[in-house]
Order: sequence, then structure tokens, then C-alpha cells
Amino acid sequence: MFIYRNVNIVMQCSYKCQLILLLLVVLVACASSAPVVDRAEAVADGEQIVVYVAGHGWHTGIIVPATDMLARLPALKTHFWDSPYLEFGWGDKDFYQSEDPGAGLAGKAVLWPTKAVMHVVAVTADVHDFFQKSELHRLYLSPGHYTALLDFIASSFRRTEAGAVIPLGVGLYGDSRFYEAVGSYTIFNTCNTWIAKGLKSAGFDIDPTFKTRASSVMDFLRKINQ
Repeated sequence: MFIYRNVNIVMQCSYKCQLILLLLVVLVACASSAPVVDRAEAVADGEQIVVYVAGHGWHTGIIVPATDMLARLPALKTHFWDSPYLEFGWGDKDFYQSEDPGAGLAGKAVLWPTKAVMHVVAVTADVHDFFQKSELHRLYLSPGHYTALLDFIASSFRRTEAGAVIPLGVGLYGDSRFYEAVGSYTIFNTCNTWIAKGLKSAGFDIDPTFKTRASSVMDFLRKINQ
């Protein structure tokens, strides 16, 4: 009912009013999570680094080599010290952490800005074996784009004044943990928008603004991996 009522309000606005509303939507989507890291480096000759994006139905995650990520977030070493890869996801704090999220939490996450969390998973086996039931895309990054992606992920963790990450509890599957994150989750800034911003940081020609669903991110990856 809330959504339909607001659609009617927008339709009754003047053209100028609609432009203002659209601008506000874009500003919220861009400002309510870690910003894209600009590392404009052309793909150079030489060794490239492999990362992955996994689609888990409604949610997506970025999988990167653990060693380089732990160098940026040393506090994670206490729990993830022996994993070859780590998967990172970003999402609504209450919905993401709930063992049985209902319509109430889903509506709260969609209808107004909420706090966010980072989800970190230890990928303890070969990536393809570990994510057998997920859609998996392998990506090859230049050193500069790889660095930008790692910087983007690291900047998504909320820190204390001393610079430490803030642990919250056990994660969703496997050996995983939740941590406080930067930004707010909104209907225009979802877990999948965060993945799109990571891909943008990694040098891919993707517009994160309307990448709110997992299918929109997966469709983009399918096209570039054809």
C-alpha cells in the first residue's frame, strides 16, 4: 500500500518535481555505501589476478585471495588466517543476520534506510567446489584494478576511532562472520548495488545505480563472459 501510494504522488508531481525526486534517489544510492574506488589503469601486459563473483539467488558475493585482503584488514587474521580465499558481501544489518527473516524485516529493509553489515566467509576449498550450488563467474584483473577492488572492500568496513573493524557475530554459512559496515541499505542501495560498485572499482563498465537485484548483476557478468 505504501509503495502504490507513493507512486501516485510521484505521478501527480510536476515535471520539475519528478526531476528533483530522481536526483535525490541517485544521491542516496551513491552516498549510502562505500564510494567506488577510482583506479584508472589500463590492462597492462603481465600476470593478472583472478577473482570471482558468486550468485546465491537473491544475494551476490565477491571472492578474492585472502592474503592481500588480510594485509588491509589485519584484524581478520584472528579468524580467517588459513583460508586461501575470502568471500565478502554487504547487506541490511537485521535482515542479513536473521536466521528466519520474515516480511517485517524485509519491509523494513526495503522501505527506509537501515544499518548495514559486512559478511565474510572463509572459502576453505577450491572456489568451484565450495560454491557448487551457486552461479560463479571468474574475472581477470590487472594489478591496478585488483588493488582498487581490495581498497573498495576494505573501505566498506566500519572502523573504531583506533581503526579496528567491529565484529558482530557468526555468519550465515560455513566458517563466516558479520562485521559492522559503512553506509545504509535502501531499496536503491542493496547488497547487489554494492557488488556492482566493486565491479566498477575493478574497472568494469557497469553502472551501479540501478543494479539492485542479483539478476541484474548476473546478467552483466554473463554478457561479458560470453
